[in-house]
Amino acid sequence: MPNILTNLVRTQLQRYGAGGVAYTRIDLDHPDGARTVPTTWGEFASQVDSAACALEILGIAPADMVAVFAPNCPEILITDFACFANRVVPVAIYSTSSPDQVAYIINDSKARILVAGTAAQYRTAREIFDRCPTLKHIVTVDSDIVPDAGDTVTMSFESLLELGRLASAKTRAEVALRTAAASPDDIATLIYTSGTTGEPKGAILSHSCFNAAIDAHIVRLDMLSDIDTSVCFLPLSHIFEKAWTYFCLTLGMRVDINRDPKRIQEAVALTHPTCMCSVPRFWEKVYTAVQEKMSRATGIKAFMMKRALKIGARRNLEFARLGLEAPWWLEKQYRFYDRMVFSRLREAIGIERGNIFPTAGAPLSARIVEFFHACGINIVIGYGLSETTATVSCYPAVGYQIGTVGTVIPDVNVRLGENNEILVKGPTVMRGYYGRPEDTAKAFTADGWFRTGDAGILDASGSIVLTERLKDLFKTSNGKYIAPQAIESRLGEDRYIEQVAVIGDSRKYVTAIIIPAFEALKEYAERRKIQFSSMEDLVENSEIKRFIAERIERLQKGFAGFEKIKRFTLLPKEFTIENGELTNTLKIRRPVINSVYADQIEAMYA
Repeated sequence: MPNILTNLVRTQLQRYGAGGVAYTRIDLDHPDGARTVPTTWGEFASQVDSAACALEILGIAPADMVAVFAPNCPEILITDFACFANRVVPVAIYSTSSPDQVAYIINDSKARILVAGTAAQYRTAREIFDRCPTLKHIVTVDSDIVPDAGDTVTMSFESLLELGRLASAKTRAEVALRTAAASPDDIATLIYTSGTTGEPKGAILSHSCFNAAIDAHIVRLDMLSDIDTSVCFLPLSHIFEKAWTYFCLTLGMRVDINRDPKRIQEAVALTHPTCMCSVPRFWEKVYTAVQEKMSRATGIKAFMMKRALKIGARRNLEFARLGLEAPWWLEKQYRFYDRMVFSRLREAIGIERGNIFPTAGAPLSARIVEFFHACGINIVIGYGLSETTATVSCYPAVGYQIGTVGTVIPDVNVRLGENNEILVKGPTVMRGYYGRPEDTAKAFTADGWFRTGDAGILDASGSIVLTERLKDLFKTSNGKYIAPQAIESRLGEDRYIEQVAVIGDSRKYVTAIIIPAFEALKEYAERRKIQFSSMEDLVENSEIKRFIAERIERLQKGFAGFEKIKRFTLLPKEFTIENGELTNTLKIRRPVINSVYADQIEAMYA
């Protein structure tokens, strides 16, 4: 079959005409107020054509690599599709990456062009340029970037497009020949793993991987169509957002591009999306905010909320989830509470027209999933990896089992290997790691199944239940195995807890480094008239420690005694990507945590 991505923009131009909106840029800082700036399919096609011609003029040949180092912006999509037209490979680099990480990926992929988004990213590009022998050009996105004096290798993105607009007939003919010669076996992109335990590796995803992934999602997510809209929230360097955005564009769905993930609530309130892929932390924060509001409600309002949740849970989880029609009296009550309670909640979030909200990347507690489904917010839990072009499994429309990560998507196969490791085979699985034959060989079984590194079981419905990340699994000195993510996910439900790192490998009991939710904790302290002059004071306060300990004890109900946190340390500052404590996908780097906080950890075992 032809490459879906190679021809996507031209296909949609023919389908929707030059005036149909392809994407918008969310502008939250416009002097006249927050707004979206639309780009039509006609404009998008023109941008891609110009960028594709410019790449050819700059000497980029088929199979060359172009690195993109920028926060979410339209220029990422323009670059990607211009690369596809040339049979060139776009390589995404997280916008939060350090100079060493950027240099590593450029040298590993042998990229010839680097697209730098912001002034800070331009500075990084200049810093590492001489360390990257294959790198020939820097292209800057933000209009306020002023190149260094004597910089002869940098041009603006607008200049790149202008170069392409002035392309000769010969250049245009060459690009057309490349497009016509595109093959499903061509590399579509390299997705570099976040490297929690070592150097990142570039997963080779061919166009055939994306063809299969898009086709599978069209079958599985048949409730979506071109009348839906999506906010591009997660970094486009993340396979989840990249594959999801390609899927949305394939459906003809308008994509609203959000530049700053920290302002996602503002973006959602502005655009009112019907769908949006996200990580669990987004929904955990929404959940804790709603729980706080409910805890302050009194009288009839409190009664209405509690009654609404009870009715919503029964109607949506016991009947709608299974494709059954609810009894008429239950349905009548649900419609009432949906109008009086749930619709107002959805409107406050900005998702009153919500369809589905795919969520993956880390565990989200069953309690939170049930809560949102009771409220009529269709959280679709899924599971996947960079190496599998994102989705391996997700909730089906009917019959999904809460507490699982759904059933395997069409044309993908799963089996359990040694230690119940989830093994995957199918057309969405990567070709291997770029330039790393030994790592590639280790990643597959002798008969060709990809080793995910995640352990799980398959339940009676065919759903996958994740049990632990095998690399994260540790054993106490008493011989008990601990899955830290399960404990961290449970504590993440609490409005006073922002981040958790569970400790206990080869130790006699489990401890944790905890980052409180600072604003919530300060509010609590003020209500309790607890005196403090800094966050350092607050986290050392004995009453605060006792308060958090009580909440941890309640949250751990149901865990075995050996799994429970016996001691914890509160820190006055959060884990960050910049300090190396988190990966670019916000996963904890456990070796770094163990090293940086060695003194605090040892004190918990003194």
